[in-house]
Amino acid sequence: MGTRKASKGSASGGKDGDRRVGRRALLIGTALAAVGTAVVARDELGRVWWRVPGVRKPRKEGEVDFASAKWVAASDANWRMADRPDDYGIDMVVIHVTQGGYDSAVKVFRDPKHGAAAHYIVRKDGRVTQMIRELDVAYHAGNRAYNERSVGIEHEGFVERPEDFTDEMYEASAGLTARICARYDIPVDRKHIIGHVEVPGTDHTDPGEGWDWDRYMKLVRAAAKESTAA
Repeated sequence: MGTRKASKGSASGGKDGDRRVGRRALLIGTALAAVGTAVVARDELGRVWWRVPGVRKPRKEGEVDFASAKWVAASDANWRMADRPDDYGIDMVVIHVTQGGYDSAVKVFRDPKHGAAAHYIVRKDGRVTQMIRELDVAYHAGNRAYNERSVGIEHEGFVERPEDFTDEMYEASAGLTARICARYDIPVDRKHIIGHVEVPGTDHTDPGEGWDWDRYMKLVRAAAKESTAA
């Protein structure tokens, strides 16, 4: 979530703005129903089939993408169903800070009125909670294109209190980011692992000047090497 540069009226991340079925999707769905032999581009279908009313990609309740994560579901008003990386390629990890405690972050991400949530929250003690599946689009970055292409990780604490960023938090988050990068072939560098403040059009400042990027990136690289060697 993080602090804002200026009051621009949007919640952290803001609603993605594409939760309704678009006219194009409806037209495609109608055409397919009326003409069984209709030829529609494969990539186009990959993007729209899951938006058609009544269609849901099979999910297992409580399933997580990071083995040691605890599952707590965010409100479905704070994310959009997708089939990533088949419909939207994932090439980025966005680092956030909650500007509050773990419990308050979970509470707002479960609140349908909040309009935003990240895929993960990392606590000060290093415990990881997943609230949205990686294949789905979380409303976390405040930029639709970045939401579609990224995984968002929140960290318990305040941007103005770097002491909140514990050793356990850095290590757990680095391990999580390394696994995400390995899963989607994301380069482990600062062009692809960014702070919320670096998202175009954002009004947030997290993770703030107190976030030790040099330390964090070293930990991510080390975790990535360990994963490759294992």
